[in-house]
Amino acid sequence: MATPKTIAFHTLGCKLNFSETSSIRQQFESAGYGVVDFKQDADIYVVNTCSVTDFADRKCRNIARKAKRTNPDASVVMMGCYAQLKPEEITQIKEVDMVVGAKDKFRLLDVINEMVGLDDGMDTINLVGDIDAVTKFDSAFSLGDRTRTFLKVQDGCDYKCTFCTIPQARGKSRSDTVANIVNRAQLLGDNGVKEIVLTGVNIGDFGNGTEVIEGVRPKKEDMFIDLIKALDDKVDSVERFRISSIEPNLCNDEIIEFVANSIKFVPHFHMPLQSGSNAILASMKRRYKRELYADRVAKIKALMPEACIGVDVIVGYPGETDDHFLETYHFLESLDISYLHVFTYSERDNTPAATMDGVIDMHLRRKRNEMLRNLSNQKKTAFYTKHGSSLGPVLFENENKDGYMYGFTENYIKVKVPYDQDYSNTLVNVTQEPKCKETYELVLN
Repeated sequence: MATPKTIAFHTLGCKLNFSETSSIRQQFESAGYGVVDFKQDADIYVVNTCSVTDFADRKCRNIARKAKRTNPDASVVMMGCYAQLKPEEITQIKEVDMVVGAKDKFRLLDVINEMVGLDDGMDTINLVGDIDAVTKFDSAFSLGDRTRTFLKVQDGCDYKCTFCTIPQARGKSRSDTVANIVNRAQLLGDNGVKEIVLTGVNIGDFGNGTEVIEGVRPKKEDMFIDLIKALDDKVDSVERFRISSIEPNLCNDEIIEFVANSIKFVPHFHMPLQSGSNAILASMKRRYKRELYADRVAKIKALMPEACIGVDVIVGYPGETDDHFLETYHFLESLDISYLHVFTYSERDNTPAATMDGVIDMHLRRKRNEMLRNLSNQKKTAFYTKHGSSLGPVLFENENKDGYMYGFTENYIKVKVPYDQDYSNTLVNVTQEPKCKETYELVLN
């Protein structure tokens, strides 16, 4: 295969995936590749996959087929979580030319430059190895719209939740050093980034070593609290830091109190709950009970009444009776939270939950999902109504969408105003700016 001139990327899943795709794309740009939109003709299409649910798997397959229809002569590469978990399944998709696992995805540029004959009728190339061999932390950050960037600070997970495949897809918990992250954040700010979102699989577990040497993992030296204190103290070029998601058992009083008193860390927490039933939490092997979760929410709201709190929740987990679900529903209803991310449980291969008794009918799973999404809409409307008249600074994105631009407040309220280039990548107090005062709208979806 001749050296390709153009490459296109498509990312599925979480903010962590987006940060990794962006970093890999930057490698190709630096090497002289032309990066084009995924809907355009390209020599190579790269799909960074997700495998949170079975639906995500199906979506990955469909995207590969669409890419090949766009350019039948192109090479299609699959990487990411689905690729690591099910490489043999992907190799059966005739449109896919290469499958790259977790160990080699940050070497994708070298891998592609080394490979010859991706499109000469060879079988799909499978470069997926044992996930236990993945011990190195690879830094990543998203670039594109300079307003906000996702900065990867941690990867992998040592938890053993019964429904989750992330440890199989991403390996053991590991993280960057505080010094490296501080330096990178400062450089991003120097290049115009106004807000950095800290991302990872389990960022509250920050501090695990970056690499196992001779079977020994380095001692923890810096914890997550040390990281956020260092960013707050040492990075003067960034206006805002946001914590993407943190486990409730790791979101301790010290972290909450620090954010409450910080000028740069914004009052926005996203804490996965998964179930409001202690019986289901125990079955899931989560590391907390609902009482601790309620305590975390109460602590946040006591110190930051304006704080936005997002919640992940799973419905239809095996053995979840109507009573268990109603426990979850009423528990969430009672909490002072702002929105829900609702996931319908999906059986994942090689997880304990996939073989459990008490399988819930899919129709009932969807019904429960709809009930919680309706509750989420109620929570979000109430949150916007309560805090929408005192928004404070809004950081606007640059994109012009049908004559409007969008931005977020510190506490994650989405705001829409008529497009004005002067507002791009700028913190604007919309309740005081003359041009905004009468025209801004709150966006609930």
